[in-house]
Amino acid sequence: MSVTAITGARVFDGEKTRSALTVLVDSGRIARIGGDVPEGAEIVDGSGATLLPGLIDAHVHTGRDALALALRFGVTTELEMQGTNTADNRAHISGDDTVADVRSSGFGITPPGGHPSELFPEGFRPGPPAGAEPTGAPPLMPFSTTPEEAVAFIPQLIDRGSDYIKFMVDDGSVEGHPGLPMLDQATLNAGVAEAKRRGMLTIAHTLTVDATRMAIEAGIDGLAHLFMDQPHTDETINLIKDAGVFVVPCVVLNASMMGITGSELADDPRVAARLDADWDKALRSSFGHYPQGKIEDVLATVKALSDAGVDLLAGTDVSFPLPFLGGLAHGASVHHELQYLVRAGLTPAQALRTATATTARRFSLDDRGRIAEGLRADLILVDGDPTTTISDTLNTRAIWRRGTRLAV
Repeated sequence: MSVTAITGARVFDGEKTRSALTVLVDSGRIARIGGDVPEGAEIVDGSGATLLPGLIDAHVHTGRDALALALRFGVTTELEMQGTNTADNRAHISGDDTVADVRSSGFGITPPGGHPSELFPEGFRPGPPAGAEPTGAPPLMPFSTTPEEAVAFIPQLIDRGSDYIKFMVDDGSVEGHPGLPMLDQATLNAGVAEAKRRGMLTIAHTLTVDATRMAIEAGIDGLAHLFMDQPHTDETINLIKDAGVFVVPCVVLNASMMGITGSELADDPRVAARLDADWDKALRSSFGHYPQGKIEDVLATVKALSDAGVDLLAGTDVSFPLPFLGGLAHGASVHHELQYLVRAGLTPAQALRTATATTARRFSLDDRGRIAEGLRADLILVDGDPTTTISDTLNTRAIWRRGTRLAV
């Protein structure tokens, strides 16, 4: 692999903006920041552009084809929150620089018949996403109705390669299925405690304030969603802040649940050029299960959490290219999420941190999420300055995954 010198670009290093510096890439790593260009290096002129760390989507359901689509949008890592890409099952992905890297919870702990079974039409049987190539045993389905069952599943999930443990806390009310079987407090408490005892990061699916309270009472590390059933209160914001949890707002998902499509994003030629017909159709549709929700309330909650110092992580909950799972597309929706975060009142730099350094830190991905010497050369070069105009993240000039430049 030849040495690459990216010259003349403004650098957003995942935390702050730095003046134009030469960034040297060698053997898949960031070898040096600053200094002269070594003789024989391939030079990439970054004049008029900004160099960013590869983006991280902190909430997806994915497969190889979806990971390839994500990478075309500069998303170099996806964090799967229900699926098959556990450590025992992703060797074909980890070494493939034509697709985004992935980490996975495996399947979330939920009761039989609990979320997400209600999302699919009668007779629909979700299989692995297009392009999935599982090589291990069938996925472990950790259906739990008692504390003992939840505790027993934790070591099994770890043994099967789950990178973190997810718990579904959902009564179906937001999805239009009230009364859905859900984990009770004792089962959630026991499962979370056992996972943390074994050193695992814990994440909860929560779409309501009540579910959020349950997860925090159980000692959860992070919330995979932001509640959408009511406006925030100071008490709720303080509860989240004092618990030290991170939040993946998935504003794009909440918008889709409220019937707001991704059509405006799909109309952007920078997006349309990278989507096939199925993903375009999916992006132009919506979940539509919670039309009574108010996106303004969600945005106000995002701003209040940010102002309180809560760690926000960019995520989308994108999955299959199907209209009833619509409003979302791999890769593209991360950029949409960043735009929503800025609309909520975050600065562009704050929004960029949610998809880079903050997510890497909270998921202990110590080799990525920042532009620093010795880290993976997962990089995006974009025209313009997304630290002032967030939509400039879509002005892709070049993408590297482990120092390998994506052919576009």
